[in-house]
Amino acid sequence: MERPRIRHIAINVQDRDQCAEFYKTHFGLQETYRGPNGTIYLSDGFVNLALIHQDDMPMGINHFGFVVDNVAAIEQATGQTAKTNVYGAVAEAYIMDPEGNRVDASMHGWPIEPRA
Repeated sequence: MERPRIRHIAINVQDRDQCAEFYKTHFGLQETYRGPNGTIYLSDGFVNLALIHQDDMPMGINHFGFVVDNVAAIEQATGQTAKTNVYGAVAEAYIMDPEGNRVDASMHGWPIEPRA
């Protein structure tokens, strides 16, 4: 199995549009997609940033995710059964680290909005 790489960080914010403009203007991130639930996906070409909004969750870093060759191999290595992602985002599944932090595992990567 190839070594997994961190590919995204999700931040729970109050105003996704305002935060997206901040990261685009001051850090040169490019918007790659807007999800049907309003999530804004940005990228520097290597690591991706998802700006989410969930009122029932604390503001700030919500989770991070890896692109992996095989989710089942991560389950076996960690001794966990990955939970299916029910948030409509890009990861197929997630596990929890020893302190309860959510860690996404995706075999298909990051969304790119189709260009006409």
